[in-house]
Amino acid sequence: MDADKNKLRWCMKQKKGIALTETKPHLSDSYMREADDTLENVLVTKGKWKVITAYYACYNALYSILMKCGIRSEIHDCSIELMALFDFEESDIKYIRTLKQDRIQVQYYLEKIYLEDENNVRKFIFKCKQILNDLNSSKIENARKLLESEC
Repeated sequence: MDADKNKLRWCMKQKKGIALTETKPHLSDSYMREADDTLENVLVTKGKWKVITAYYACYNALYSILMKCGIRSEIHDCSIELMALFDFEESDIKYIRTLKQDRIQVQYYLEKIYLEDENNVRKFIFKCKQILNDLNSSKIENARKLLESEC
């Protein structure tokens, strides 16, 4: 799966978009702990907050990968676009995009959307942990080189 180079270029031109920084394993660990803590909240919360916390549990797990690679992105759509650089499947990307859209709808437009399956959140976080564990210096360097070539 290839990243959309036009979207990556746009993201890299934004003030809070994609930027390369030093690798931050300590922040990576912190974001994954936050994902796990937020998942616990997903399991006990109800209504719109279940959707909101589910999204942030998944997003924090994804951001953990980016931090380990030294990739910063404060624009969520740009962070999600970066998933194509790693071993995510199209269905994983679709899942977090849908979850993000659901979060926006319940949080800002007060729509009644319910989280269908908590296990999907669990699976997404587990997938992020697998990718994180499989990251080595070569994979990190390849992702960073691809982004550097887009600057």
